[in-house]
This record gives sequence, C-alpha cells and structure tokens, in this order.
Amino acid sequence: MRLRPQGQTLLRRAPRARRGRSRTAYLAHQARDAARRLRYLDDEELRELFDDLFELPELDLALTLTLPQLLTPDLQRLFDAVKADDPDAGDEVIPKILDQLDTPAERARLAHTIIHLRDIKRIDSLLAAAAIIDLGSRSRILLNASVVHAAFIHTGRLRTPGGLRLAA
Repeated sequence: MRLRPQGQTLLRRAPRARRGRSRTAYLAHQARDAARRLRYLDDEELRELFDDLFELPELDLALTLTLPQLLTPDLQRLFDAVKADDPDAGDEVIPKILDQLDTPAERARLAHTIIHLRDIKRIDSLLAAAAIIDLGSRSRILLNASVVHAAFIHTGRLRTPGGLRLAA
C-alpha cells in the first residue's frame, strides 16, 4: 500500500485487476488471429484439431498446469483416480480443481507457451490456433488435458516430455 498526498491509500489490487483485463484482452486478440487461420477448415477438420488438443501437453512440460503445493481433498481424489485407473472418478473432481486453477494468468501463460512452440515449429500452426481459440473462450479442453497430464506425471504413471518418471 502507498499513501497518496491527501492521506488516502492506494490498494495494490487495482494494478492486478488491470493486469487481469490485459491478459484477457491478449487472449481475445490472439484468438481472433487464430480464428482467421481456421476459417477455411470444414467441421470435420475442426473437430479433429480440437480432439488433438487433449494430447498437446505431452509435447512440453510447460503445457501442464502447475498443481497446488497444498494437497486438497479434490486433488487427492484425482491422484487416487489416476493410480486406480478410474476415469469416472477423475472426471468428477477435475471441474472443481479447474475452478481453482483456471485463471486469466494461467490461460495467458499457456497461450504464450503455445505461441512459442508454434514459432519454433514444435506445434503445427493449425493445432496452435485451435489451442489459442480454446484458451480464449470458456472452453476447458486444453486446461482439462493439462491438469490430467500433470496428475499422471505427479503420480508417476507417465513420464515427463523429457523422459523422467517422477516418484509418487
């Protein structure tokens, strides 16, 4: 907090609110550009691209969501579902976990990563465009894939993109 000359305080939350709006604006701008790249694809091609989003986090560890350090009951249920290979149990808790992790900052971080991977030719430009559109909307396809992938890596059921297997 800082004091104004008149003795009024300025809350530090005000700049954060502006940053949140600018991240949302950044995503909206990127999504509009991405939509231009996809406008000539038919419905089947679009469906295939959006289906491929679920495998995108396998390409780079930066495309997984950072899981909280504090183990919540929902996160524990997700880890248990992964260990038990029970997708139904995982599907129940993922929306609750994403409610906590789905922020404009996280979506912007993922978008920056996707753009970087596209620019260095590690992601196809059309797949990157689909991912940006997903992140710029209310959709959670990529976020869902990112949290599932992070949970599989955390429990040791899947190797990192670099080939490491973490001990659960």
